[in-house]
This record gives sequence, C-alpha cells and structure tokens, in this order.
Amino acid sequence: MRRDHRPYYIKKAYRKFEDFYVNHFLRPQLESIGEGFTFMRPWHVEVFGAPIELGDYVNVVASSDKMVRLAIWSEQPDQGRIQIGNYCLICPGVRIGSAHEIVVGDNCMIASNVYVTDSDWHDIYNRISIGKTAPVNIENNVWIGDSAIVCKGVTIGENSIIGAGAVVVDNIPANCVAAGNPARIVKQLDAAESFTTRAQFFSEPDKLLRGFDQTDKVLLRDNSILHWLRYLLFPSKTD
Repeated sequence: MRRDHRPYYIKKAYRKFEDFYVNHFLRPQLESIGEGFTFMRPWHVEVFGAPIELGDYVNVVASSDKMVRLAIWSEQPDQGRIQIGNYCLICPGVRIGSAHEIVVGDNCMIASNVYVTDSDWHDIYNRISIGKTAPVNIENNVWIGDSAIVCKGVTIGENSIIGAGAVVVDNIPANCVAAGNPARIVKQLDAAESFTTRAQFFSEPDKLLRGFDQTDKVLLRDNSILHWLRYLLFPSKTD
C-alpha cells in the first residue's frame, strides 16, 4: 500500500466533502439512511429507483472502475425494494438490482463485484418482460465473497459465508460455508462458537472516530502542502 501524501487538514477536508456529497446528492434519492455512515468516493455510487433503505453505520466503498449500483426496476408499482441493515460493508463493484424485494440483514459484508438480484430481468420466451421474480433474504452476519452471484428466491442463513465466484441459486442454511457453481455446502460452522461482528467494531463510535483521527494526525504530520503537490506532479518510485 502506498503512503498517503496528503497533509492532515487536506484529508480532513476531503472526508467532509464526501459526507457533504452523500447528504446533498445521495440522501434525497434514498428512502432512508441511518447515522454513522461512511462512503468512500460516493460520486461513484449510483442509486436508481425507490425505495432503497440503508441502516446505521453502513460503510460503502466505491471506485471509478468499480461503481456501486443500487437499482430498482419493476413492472409492478408496488414491488421493488432494497433494504440494507445496520453495520454492513458494501465493497467496490457491488450491484444490487431489485424488481421484487432484497433484504440484507445487519453486520453483513458484501465483497467486491458481487451481484445480487431478485429477477431474471428477461423471460425465456418474452424478451420484453422482466421475467420471474422472487425475494432475496440475506440474514444477519453473512459474508459474501468476491464476484459471487446471488439469484432470485434465495435465502442465505445467519453467519454463513459464500465463497468467491459462487453462484447461489438455492437456499443456504445458517452457519455454513457454500462455494461453487451452483453453490453447495462445503463446511459447517460451529454455531456454539462466539461470532465477532461489525456491530462490536462500532460499539463505541465516538471513541473509534477519535482513534482514526489521532492515527491520521500521527501518520500525516510530516506531510506539507509542497510535499503533496510534488507527489501529485512529480511522483517517484520511493513514494
């Protein structure tokens, strides 16, 4: 990982601008968004349709080459809904598309390039129809690995893990690991084992934010505006 060359106050201003962008441009498009959210590069987040709900302390990470897309498109005016619970992590390239209903529980982690859909989006014979739809339910503390696909009508049980590249077409029970195409159970988790969740990470949010801020002050204390401009204009291998 390359060093952050920004002065502390530049990084602080950048984070404030990200929050401003979310509140000014994304919040009006959302049905609701909870407290304590963090969006990285929110200008690469695309929201389409309604209702889309985000819970407390949601962390969304996007990038220019891997936009996050939350979209609703339905043939029925009373269908189509995306609900994402508290303390969830949404990584770059995630796409969630709903024509019926997609519910993501609390403490879920959705890795890069994951696609979640509750519709076929085209019928086999009628190519102008969105085809069959069925709700998707991702229960609490689920971890979905890189580039996995979660298809219509699927429920993924609490604490379960979906392996990278898996295609989930059937229900996955709680406390297991599923992988492959189509996804099949490859390991059982110990339900008696204590799980550490993202909610625990955010259990003292003010203290956590102060810790991050203090770390930035220490790591960026030697960065000057001239150093940062030099890095931007004339980067070197030692940077």
